[in-house]
Formats: sequence, C-alpha cells, structure tokens
Amino acid sequence: MAEEVILLDFWSSPFGMRVRIALAEKGVKYEYREEDLRNKSPLLLQMNPVHKKIPVLIHNGKPICESLIAVQYVDEVWKDKSPLLPSDPYLRAQARFWADFIDKKIYDIGRKIWTTKGDEQEAAKKEFIEALKLLEGELGNKPYFGGESMGYVDVALIPFYSWFYAYETCGNFSIEPECPVLIAWAKRCLQKESVSKSLPDPQKVYEFVLVLKKKFGIE
Repeated sequence: MAEEVILLDFWSSPFGMRVRIALAEKGVKYEYREEDLRNKSPLLLQMNPVHKKIPVLIHNGKPICESLIAVQYVDEVWKDKSPLLPSDPYLRAQARFWADFIDKKIYDIGRKIWTTKGDEQEAAKKEFIEALKLLEGELGNKPYFGGESMGYVDVALIPFYSWFYAYETCGNFSIEPECPVLIAWAKRCLQKESVSKSLPDPQKVYEFVLVLKKKFGIE
C-alpha cells in the first residue's frame, strides 16, 4: 500500500523543522504544504481542531499534532532507519526530559529577546545563555546529544539555530563566545543534508522577525 504523508507547516517554524528533519533522516517522501497562518486552510482546522497550529503530520489521512509527538511517531513508524530515540528506557526518558526542557525554555526566552528591550531584554539574554550552557553540559564531549549519531534531542534543538542570528541581532549579543561547544555542535549537525535542507537561511528568519516586530509595534 502506498504511504500518503503530508506535512502542514510554515517555513520559519522551528517546530515544523523538527518534523522535516525527522522525515529526512528516515528517508520518507512526503508532500510539504505551506500554511498561511493568518488564513488557515480548512484542512489544518480539520486535522488540528484543538490547537489549530502547525506542524501537522498527516499519515494516510490520520493527523499527528505537536512537533515532538510527531517526531516520536516518525521514529516509531519508520523504525528501520536512523533511530532517533535510544532503545534503553532510562536513556529514552533522559532524551524526553531534555527535549521537554528545550520546549519550555528556548522558544519562549528567544521570543523575549526580540519582543522586549532594556532590562527585560537583558534578563532574557542572560537566561537564554544560561539555558544553552545547561544544554552544553548535557552534550558534554559527545559529537551529538544522541551520542555518536544524531538523535531525538538534536532534532528537537537544532531548528532553533536558524533563529540564533535573529536573536543575536535583535539583542545585540553574541552566542558563540559564551557557548562555543554548542555552536560547534550546531555546525556539525548542519553538515548533514537532513538538517541543512530543512533549515531556512538565518538572514531570511531575521528579516521575518523584523516584519513581525513592525506588525506588533515593537521598535
């Protein structure tokens, strides 16, 4: 039976990028459908009536919502190639812990960097670097969070690297001097085609952020 795989997504979404990378790692062919988030398609509203958000992975007509859940699903369904989650239950729990940490911290703090100014922005920058340093501690001297090969935590985190330039430019700070190990890891991930083809140009993301700032009246 032919597999029908559709991804409802938006180009600059780090959450959508996760699913794109997972599908690419597994070599799954799929149809990419770009959503207009101001005018959501009937299909998106039908497939994700609860959150009405992208990304939505549709596999043979059935929707899987929320990016980390979709990545786990991809890992379980196409399990013969490039396993993302470790087989050991303890290591799997640890991977889920760090992916959850990324979800709770990185996006929200990053957003604060470009939506605030003054003391609030300074605090956000400090908090962002602290969160990245905790991730560096978890990475240690391994090539990837997944060990010798890219895994679940790598897939959860690497999309945000495409937003780092926007954070740095809006916040007028530099991440690499503070977190050289993490930036080296990001560059290592980008050598993989599954990653480089799934992440947008950081300059384009920055220009998109400027449009958003204007729209929200943040100067």
